[in-house]
This record gives sequence, C-alpha cells and structure tokens, in this order.
Amino acid sequence: MTTERKIIHIDMDAFYASIEQRDHPELKGKPVAVGHADKRGVVAAASYEARKYGVRSAMSSVKARKLCPHLHFIEGRMDVYKEVSAQIHEIFHRYTDLIEPISLDEAFLDVTENKKGMELAVDIAREIKRSIRDELHLIASAGISYNKFLAKVASDLRKPDGLCTIHPAQAQDFIDHLPIEAFWGVGPVTAQKMHILGIYNGRTLRECSLEMLVRQFGKAGQIYYDFARGIDNRPVEPTRIRKSIGCEHTLEKDISVRSAVIIELYHVACELCERLERKNFQGSTLTLKVKFHDFTQITRSLSTDKPLRTLKEILPLAKQLLNGVDYETHPVRLLGLSVSNPKENSFTSRNSEKKEWIQLRLNFGE
Repeated sequence: MTTERKIIHIDMDAFYASIEQRDHPELKGKPVAVGHADKRGVVAAASYEARKYGVRSAMSSVKARKLCPHLHFIEGRMDVYKEVSAQIHEIFHRYTDLIEPISLDEAFLDVTENKKGMELAVDIAREIKRSIRDELHLIASAGISYNKFLAKVASDLRKPDGLCTIHPAQAQDFIDHLPIEAFWGVGPVTAQKMHILGIYNGRTLRECSLEMLVRQFGKAGQIYYDFARGIDNRPVEPTRIRKSIGCEHTLEKDISVRSAVIIELYHVACELCERLERKNFQGSTLTLKVKFHDFTQITRSLSTDKPLRTLKEILPLAKQLLNGVDYETHPVRLLGLSVSNPKENSFTSRNSEKKEWIQLRLNFGE
C-alpha cells in the first residue's frame, strides 16, 4: 500500500447556488435553488439555507416549493460557472499542475511535489481555501490523504467550509467505522444489496473475501476489497479521457402512449448523434435512461462490436432497449441516451467513411 503520496480533494460548497448568492447580494442568507421554477422543472443545485428545508438537487421544483414556500429560484448560468471554475483552477496551478477535474466544482490535486516546496498538504489545502474565499468570495471544503478514495471521503466529512486530514496511521480504523453508504461508488442500490449480505461498514466489508465480492459485484468487487484496506493506487490524471457522451430530455408532460414515446426517443437520439459528431466520439455501448412520473428511474444498456455514432446505428438499439420498459402503466417524465465504452484504436476513422442518406421509419403500431 502506497502511503507516501499527498492528495487533496477540493469540493466547492453549493457551487452554483453560492455563485448566485455572491452575484445577487439580496439572496445572501436566503434559500436559493438553481433551476426552473415551472411545474416540470428540476432543482439543479440548492443553497445550504434551502437544504435545511430538505431541498436537494434532482428534486422536482414542485416538491421543492412545497418543502420551502419562500424558495428563490434562479435560472442557471453555465457560462458563468465555467468561468469561475477556471479561476479556481488558476489558484490550484499555483501549487501543482497535477490536477484532475471531476466536475466544475471539484478536483483532485497531487501535491506530493509542489511548486512552493511546502511539506504539509494540509497547509496547501488551507491556503487554497483562503485564496478561494478572499479572491472569489466562495467557500470550499478540502480533504487530504494519501490516496483519492480517502481524500474524497475526507472532503465530505465537515462540510461546509471543511478541512479534514486522514493520516495513514489512522486510515484503517477510520475505514472500519465508515458506513458503507459513504464509500465512493456505493449508491443506494448497491448499499441495499450490501446490507442484505451483512455489509454495513468498512469492517464488515473487509471481512469479505475477494472471491465473494467479485462474485456479487463484478469488477467493482476488487475496488471495494481494496478500499476496505485503504488501497487506491489510481494516479491523479491531469488529462481525463472522455468515457461517454449523452443527452436527456425532460418532457413537457408525462407520456405513456407508444407513438409519443418513440417520437421523443427519436429526438433524443438525433441530439445524441449531433453531440457525437461535434466531439468526434464513438463507443460500443448504448445506455437508455428512463425517469418515470414518480421520479423513479431505470437504465438499460446494450453493447456491440461496432462503433455507435449515426442515427441508423443508434435508433434501432434504443428502440430495442425501450421494448423492455413498462411505460404504459408508468408514464415517462424523462428520456436519455448515452454512448460509452470508447475503443478508438479498434474503430475505423469516421473521415474514411462515405456519407449516406438514411430513411427513418417510425413504428407507431404495436
């Protein structure tokens, strides 16, 4: 187990909502949600004042308004959020160029060797937090440890405005007491399965054999096995390879009629193909995401041995995935499609292929 590295995870607190409160002083201290306020809208981000009322991201705007009647809805400004994110990264670069962005509001930094020659990673994290506060008037939380898994967990422990270090000597005892829901990569479904298997925390996870975990969770079983022992040798990668491209549409009203669902699926597939074209991306796995009227959701995937990039290739597979979805008794609120599993070296260059016209046939009958 490598414990010599010094990894920092920086996570901006309520990033989108905090920017809006910063830029609109009249909203400071008030419950704010970034998103659409209409009845079909969804909360993209919520301020800590709003979270006290139970408002969360991905919640319907209607439910959010019921929980917090005086909630202030603000339309998102993605161009501004991207600009602020770039300013935050400029601060990071004062210390290291080994920066791995996870999203606009969080990143890993490897400061084992840093530009200022500072010995303690916690001092670097403290300076970064101070610079973000003084220069950008925003709040960040920071986690420090010897790998990405523990640094990520540490940054979540004392939000907002948190600063937490997990030292190698403390790591195993900390992991043993860590609830399984707090493990990176363990969502509600996986956590429920683990509970059924008698796994509730790091200690009970560590008691499981590698063979058992791989049998139950596939490739992720090896990751869980290592995490339970404080092992995570993944490097901080400044250049992240895009692994998927997708898009999704929230519908104006819930739909359950086959013809309407097929038409919406066609529109999503068209937009996906446009994005694949712009990004020059191709992959071999297509995933369908369906969110129902009650906000439950499912995903279905298919893999092929050929690249997926045109409507002719994607739409038939999307309709095949849709065939297994019971949307007649569970009306659809959102449809999404994504292409993943890129295999660039095994695919023929798009530029070498001839363009062709394709005729779309929409099967509206049963």
